[in-house]
Amino acid sequence: MQLVIVESPAKAKTIEQYLGKDFKVLASYGHVRDLPPKDGSVRPDEDFAMDWELYRDKQSRFKEIADAAKKADRLVLATDPDREGEAISWHVRELLKKRKALPDKVDRVTFNAITKNAVTEAMKSPRDLDQPLIDAYLARRALDYLYGFTLSPVLWRRLPGAKSAGRVQSVALRLIVDREREIEAFVPQEYWSVVAHMEHDGTAFDARLVRYDGEKIDRLSIGEEGTAKAARKAVEEGRFTVEDIETRPLKRNPAPPFTTSTLQQEAARKLGFSASHTMRCAQSLYEAGAITYMRTDGVSMDGSAISAARKAITERYDGHYLPEKPRMYKTKAKNTQEAHEAIRPTNFMRDRAGSGDEGKLYDLIYKRAMASQMAAASLERTTVTMRDPTGRHELRATGQVVKFAGFLAVYQEGFDDKSDGDDGDDDGLLPAMKKGDTPAKTGVDATQHFTQPPPRFSEASLVKRLEELGIGRPSTYASTIQTLRDRNYVRMEKNRFFAEESGRLLTAFLERFFTRYVGYDFTAEMEDELDEVSAGDEQWKTLLEQFWRDFKPKTEEVMDKKPSEVTEALDEYLSDYLFPPTADGSDPRACPLCRDEGRAGGELHLRGGRYGAFIACVNYPECKYTRRFAQPGGEEDGAGEDGVMGTDPETGAQVERKTGRFGPYVEMEVDGAKKRASIPKDLPDFDLEWAIKLLSLPRIVGAHPETGKEIEAAIGRYGPYLRHDGKYGKLGSTSDVFDVGMNAAVTILAEAANRKGRGRGKAEPIKTLGEHPTSGAEMKVMPGRYGPYVTDGTTNATIPKDQKPEDLTDAQAIELIDARAAKGPAKKKAKKKAPAKKKAAPKKKAPAKKAAKAD
Repeated sequence: MQLVIVESPAKAKTIEQYLGKDFKVLASYGHVRDLPPKDGSVRPDEDFAMDWELYRDKQSRFKEIADAAKKADRLVLATDPDREGEAISWHVRELLKKRKALPDKVDRVTFNAITKNAVTEAMKSPRDLDQPLIDAYLARRALDYLYGFTLSPVLWRRLPGAKSAGRVQSVALRLIVDREREIEAFVPQEYWSVVAHMEHDGTAFDARLVRYDGEKIDRLSIGEEGTAKAARKAVEEGRFTVEDIETRPLKRNPAPPFTTSTLQQEAARKLGFSASHTMRCAQSLYEAGAITYMRTDGVSMDGSAISAARKAITERYDGHYLPEKPRMYKTKAKNTQEAHEAIRPTNFMRDRAGSGDEGKLYDLIYKRAMASQMAAASLERTTVTMRDPTGRHELRATGQVVKFAGFLAVYQEGFDDKSDGDDGDDDGLLPAMKKGDTPAKTGVDATQHFTQPPPRFSEASLVKRLEELGIGRPSTYASTIQTLRDRNYVRMEKNRFFAEESGRLLTAFLERFFTRYVGYDFTAEMEDELDEVSAGDEQWKTLLEQFWRDFKPKTEEVMDKKPSEVTEALDEYLSDYLFPPTADGSDPRACPLCRDEGRAGGELHLRGGRYGAFIACVNYPECKYTRRFAQPGGEEDGAGEDGVMGTDPETGAQVERKTGRFGPYVEMEVDGAKKRASIPKDLPDFDLEWAIKLLSLPRIVGAHPETGKEIEAAIGRYGPYLRHDGKYGKLGSTSDVFDVGMNAAVTILAEAANRKGRGRGKAEPIKTLGEHPTSGAEMKVMPGRYGPYVTDGTTNATIPKDQKPEDLTDAQAIELIDARAAKGPAKKKAKKKAPAKKKAAPKKKAPAKKAAKAD
């Protein structure tokens, strides 16, 4: 028997069908072991010795692999054809060797697509494990461990509120923070455009003023309204005649097929997918045999694939759409070991695969790969120049016509952001004109514009920038971006990254004390060195020695500093951000509370607290003025300063605004007891009136018409809600707490009760899937009390939070159910042994307990 190891059950099922009865295919479910998350897992003083630990949830799974390996004549390691795939194979081999279950014959095979031909051909050409690729994995894993586990404790002790730092993650965060700084420093510049709306032979078009009073007009030339109005008047009064017509042919060539990075970018632009969601969908398509391997830097396609694409083009389009020679693309990737074939369909006759988001992604991959082998698009760009009789004023109209669509008939590449002030020429169709024609003016507009700051990063543009700088590798971008979001260093609004307070402070700390290690050049150079290791041109331990020699002393140096020294350094480093110049020229560090109360010496400085950094007065404790770190000048997002807001007109008690561990809140003393209420984020123009309203909660809506019991409206940990007779209903916004009436309240509570009732064994499935390959039962995605889960009627498996339940595929469902089932036996055994221990323990300990009581 020959044992084949792959990563996933879906992949195992497909490959087993292709190989026949002599082969047994088992899934490892990804990596089987890792460095334990504790100090000492990598020991630089012992020649970078590394400890590995088998994942707890993989123990029963690996036992099955080990048992099968003992009976096998040959072990075939068929994991993915990249660095991580090589590492998984290495881990499996090392573990089997340790358990003395390794067959005498061990082979490594790789294939770029899960098709019968690709799999069977790969089995005919086995090889040994690629040691340089394994070394590159070891170097990366040790490097990331040493960076994180050495630097994170420094953060915890010297930067309160910081959670962690990472070699690539911290540099990606710096990109987002740097962009935020650019936006804040940006000063908008006013400019005006003058456009004439014209018509000729029944066709309307626009012409832009490009020369005024003999001077050439650039985008920023007209900088104020007076000049704009004068220019508009000159155009209105002028009679413009066509002086020149220039027609220029253009050709556009198709983009190459997708790499991992370009797929993530295009899926974000056109489908709105996050990088992690794109990779999940691509993984499912790969395991289903629909596309080639999705982690690649390569842009080339296999010769047979090119032939298949050209054949498909011939069958769908006429001969003009097929170029005479196949298009060949070359990768710019430095590391050829990790550059594989581009992402493409395995069958160009299959124009659809999967459903839902997987189907949308396949359509994108299919069209991009097909278009890459099609003829160039032919366009014609026409520029018409018109002048008035004086020759001092000139208009220009530009039009673009597609003469032959070529690859554009199938696919057009998307773009991240238009250039600043992209209000240029119209690319629409122009009427046929000749020299001497005088088109009619139907109107003239003078429009005010302002230059725009650089746009915040989207996932697509961030991935593109990381790739341009050579930071990280495309296969890691999805997890890197997700980590930044999980740590709350950044947030997403309208598909754009915003730097959070904690992310900004962490970046400042690293820039101030670990400048080299968040440098773009340093991180990119490190990637190049890791590539050299995987190519066999550098020793991995040499790379680690060079890194550790400088990094360890630097962390010790910072750790030796007092927290107050760190805070003082950051206060100075962030001075321009935290204390920008004031409009009236007064001292931006002057404490407003000390000034109002006539107290001398009040100056604001950065301080570190249990829950993070904040701004406070040096006169503390006499002056208790504070404000949040992310409130330069005292304001951000409409948030007010901490302090006394005013007096409650009914009780005469002072209402104070404060900031605690979980954010801002208001406080008031009522009958000797302090009453508090958190300040919701969705309240506009928060003031004393809102504060008193919050402190008055809960609000009694009235008596329920059926039960006679009161309905309360309040705000809890999970937002605004209604409560009646121990039952709850969710409200949409904070203002609803104060506005909801009896009829709406009764309806909301009734709907909530109905939803809860359906959840007790009567819930409708969110999605119905196919049969589970082992149990044969239909799999369903169900709503649950603690979140959605997938079940085959026997095993229930929780769906990860970052996975949309409605997008779950059959392959993903099988993997989740099998992984959950694998955990079952170990837990059951533990439960059976537990009662015996509980019964035995009291008999031995009872006398001692009685004696203790007697004493």
